[in-house]
Amino acid sequence: MDTVIRGARVIDGSGAPSYRADVALSGERIARISPEGGPRLHGARALDADGLALAPGFIDMHAHSDLAILRDPEHTAKAAQGVTLEVLGQDGLSYAPTDDTTLAAIREAITGWNGDGRDIDFDWRTVGGYLDRIDRQGTAVNAAYLIPQGSVRMLAAGWEDRPATADELAAMRRLVAQGMAEGAMGMSSGLTYTPGMYASDAELTELCRVVAAHGGYYCPHHRSYGAGALEAYAEMVALTREAGCALHLAHATMNFGVNRGRAPELLALLDEALADGADITLDTYPYTPGCTTLAAMLPSWANEGGPEATAARLADPATAARIRHVMEVEGADGCHGVPIEWDTIEISGVGNPALADHVGRTVAESAALHGREPWETALRLLVEDRLGSTILQHVGHEENVRAIMRHRVHTGGSDGILQGAKPHPRAYGTFPHYLGHYVRELGVLSLEECVAHLTGRPAARLRLPDRGLVREGYQADLVLFDPDTVAATATFEAPRSLPAGIPHVLVAGQPVIADGRRTDVLAGRAVRRAG
Repeated sequence: MDTVIRGARVIDGSGAPSYRADVALSGERIARISPEGGPRLHGARALDADGLALAPGFIDMHAHSDLAILRDPEHTAKAAQGVTLEVLGQDGLSYAPTDDTTLAAIREAITGWNGDGRDIDFDWRTVGGYLDRIDRQGTAVNAAYLIPQGSVRMLAAGWEDRPATADELAAMRRLVAQGMAEGAMGMSSGLTYTPGMYASDAELTELCRVVAAHGGYYCPHHRSYGAGALEAYAEMVALTREAGCALHLAHATMNFGVNRGRAPELLALLDEALADGADITLDTYPYTPGCTTLAAMLPSWANEGGPEATAARLADPATAARIRHVMEVEGADGCHGVPIEWDTIEISGVGNPALADHVGRTVAESAALHGREPWETALRLLVEDRLGSTILQHVGHEENVRAIMRHRVHTGGSDGILQGAKPHPRAYGTFPHYLGHYVRELGVLSLEECVAHLTGRPAARLRLPDRGLVREGYQADLVLFDPDTVAATATFEAPRSLPAGIPHVLVAGQPVIADGRRTDVLAGRAVRRAG
């Protein structure tokens, strides 16, 4: 054996009671498990795990590290949390499949998520090419990918708000089929982001049929998390059932004042569908505020045609006034049908250094400081930061967060954006926050239940036959943590603080975190859909 982990409290990812054991690793695999009282195992290296829990590596079901893992392969933000696999290509917009023209537009559209990419050599255009790039470069953690439906629509039909033609739909089906054949786990959508939101249910259903034929799942950021949230969830359930496609609901929250205390209604909707045979899972982050870009709050018609067209509309006083009215009075679809409350919109990052004094303040606070109306401040940010400003949106409800995380199909996802001077702390703290705050401090979940939510259950959704459990023959992606001290130290004031109580993380049997410090190991690879 290469490594023997001695005397660990094994929490195996299934939800079963924990037990003490020695666990021996050989190469990339778990070779032998000897429960307490069984034979003593020996290896070239021994790791004393007395007082520590041994679990499968955590799986981040909703990550925005698409460029971060190329820019900084050490990827300490996730490795230090015990994450050994993250799922990229989220919310319908990412960098494959693409071509030269659409790549430029996508880079500009999601600068707030991933940076402008000027430091990246975009030497791929396909899903397979992107996954190959990860393999060539290496990274601290493994990465899987979802085909972004908005990028696919952009390639086939442009950035216009109109139905796709028959030929365009056929082209989209081919692109999805190609991406699935190249190893994607499924398809994502951002149905409050352009151009993906311009797709009809019929169009999405046809694409989901392709995903289902390849054994994948559909992961929608659906059409509303606010005024029409329940209807939007029901829409996705019905759509995927029509297509015969598995459904994974992205960051399944119930936000804004209209949804306070309404999580039980969502869970009842899901329970009814599950009882009728639907294949549904979901992910959440354990925080109340959301995170996105300021430009995402605009009405969809203001974003039609892409970033340059949006900038032109904002520069026209009459059109800008119309946009303001929709956002502040009517409730833009980009803001989930709810009139925007500027005192809930905190600027978390800007690309233009001249705007740095806005970071860490709400739009309302920054406007008051400069003697302006909130809309004037927002407009300045949108224009002078070229739509790249990121925001925290303080519109969640703790009772909803707790109710949803208890559900039997729940998994963990950070939705972590690593850009900006003050990113959401979920990017650095999601997984230890589950274990420290919601397990140890609040008892919302037992430790065994929580680990299953973060490991075995997401591995089952991804249909990975050898990950997500501590089992002989399984991949040795493992995390050792102290149940008594594990905690997220990242806060809204210090969002890049690394967690406590996670001394060891192994990827493919190699130490990525050792004694609480990052090593130089880059054992992560692209994880492709089985078959």
